[in-house]
Amino acid sequence: MNGAHDLGGIDGFGPVLREENEPLFHHPWERRAFAVTLAAGMLGRWNIDMARFAREDTDPVTYLNATYYEQWLRGLQRLLVERGLVDAEELASGRAAGPGPVPAVPAERVPAILARGASARRDVQAEPRFRVGDRVRARNLHPRGHTRMPRYVRGHEGVVARDHGHQVFPDRNGMGQGEAPERCYAVRFAARTLWGPDAALADSVVVDLWEPYLEPA
Repeated sequence: MNGAHDLGGIDGFGPVLREENEPLFHHPWERRAFAVTLAAGMLGRWNIDMARFAREDTDPVTYLNATYYEQWLRGLQRLLVERGLVDAEELASGRAAGPGPVPAVPAERVPAILARGASARRDVQAEPRFRVGDRVRARNLHPRGHTRMPRYVRGHEGVVARDHGHQVFPDRNGMGQGEAPERCYAVRFAARTLWGPDAALADSVVVDLWEPYLEPA
């Protein structure tokens, strides 16, 4: 989707200010928002791509004026309402109308689950459409739904640098349409292809792109 979250390659926002010794959380409520988001995710009512889309699918003014954890909290509230876990009245009042769902995972198991992580790779036996070294073009797609293809590569040519095998396809998974695994490739784009003649000649950008995003160059 062409949302305000897709800032790659966009200038005019001023310098990036790095905060020395930046804490993990600036305010206690951020810690709680993070914890509640993880706890709610353990209920299994949505996946990581759906969570990303809930945060991204926001009007530009609201998105760009929100802090990182404000975006997380707003996305979580949307998912909770969409999945019928709470209603708007409960959110407004801060009071539950009844007992909530039983957690799917005991709290003591959560740290180990987070440390282990989960792979998005899926075992699918199918021939790749592209091979390492092939020249490809990122298709000029502008979907309304969730996508992991940044705007700045669309329509540009690059070279396949690595085949990651079949991975969960975010465009389908983020819309609740199943994992629909597709082959994913690391594609190398010359910096000058993306940013013009002022970019360093030796620089390049490598982006992981799923097969439906690509076409032969």
